[in-house]
Amino acid sequence: MLDFRSIETFLWVVKLGSFRGAAQRLNTTQPAISQRIAQLEREMGVKLLNRDHRAASPTPSGRQMMVYAEKLIGLRAQMMAEVGDVRAMRGVLRLGVAETIVHTWLPRLIKSVNATYPNLSLEIEVDITPNLSEQLLAQEIELAFVLGPLAGPGVRNRVLCDYPIGFLASPSLGLGREPLPLSELAKFPIITFPRRSRPYETVRELFNRPDLPPVRLHASASLATVIRLATEGLGIAVIPAAIVENELADGRLRHLATDFSIQPLTFMASWLASPDSIAVERVADLAAQIAQGRAFSSEVGTGSREENASEQGS
Repeated sequence: MLDFRSIETFLWVVKLGSFRGAAQRLNTTQPAISQRIAQLEREMGVKLLNRDHRAASPTPSGRQMMVYAEKLIGLRAQMMAEVGDVRAMRGVLRLGVAETIVHTWLPRLIKSVNATYPNLSLEIEVDITPNLSEQLLAQEIELAFVLGPLAGPGVRNRVLCDYPIGFLASPSLGLGREPLPLSELAKFPIITFPRRSRPYETVRELFNRPDLPPVRLHASASLATVIRLATEGLGIAVIPAAIVENELADGRLRHLATDFSIQPLTFMASWLASPDSIAVERVADLAAQIAQGRAFSSEVGTGSREENASEQGS
């Protein structure tokens, strides 16, 4: 008799193109994956996969099998979501997070996930959006909280929140409260997000003008480092004010008024459409609730700023 474990294993071998990838995705070993596939092929009476030492691809029978495998796994996930106890949802969800989220509402999300899905474990990777996007498309993570929307085959996006970017400095720099022009800000080192990130490029282009002196642009992959340098008076931080609420409240940093503005950072929850993505979508729903400041509820609703999951980064 066919079992769901073998069918799910087959589905992920095809999707990831290798036994190794499927073993990592299903948290098991390559020999276990091979055994499940061999059992499935014996029960079906046909060869389902072409194998070599590097990759696995479906045979014609395997391609037919994929159509039914996706339907069966999708129906199982739908059944569990509609009929089963949400607390019974279990497994490991690999989550990629931009550091801005770490410094704002990620701890509240983890607390909510622990309360709502006590059997669901999170593996959290913190990185910049370009790297997390690559990991998501390579299916090395299942869910990403990044600057978006992301585009790609089967990518779904849901709006989480917008964070305005502020110019923040220590009072020791002696900058006044009147709106400051770029020429005045350019006299100081500018400390911001790492290279290859969208905010870094925005800041670099902002100061890349012939009427301004060459800007000293300090980039760091650690927002904690950016904040520390700014509070020590070593430059002006260009980051979301939301991540330095404590420093602003106790006077270690001051929000500088300017005569221009930078487009806010829009963060999205992004994932790949999959028959078994119920857990991913549920966590994305929780994230949207928390990011948008709505009261936590185990019954996930729909808010005015949420977007229906859409394909191709729309």
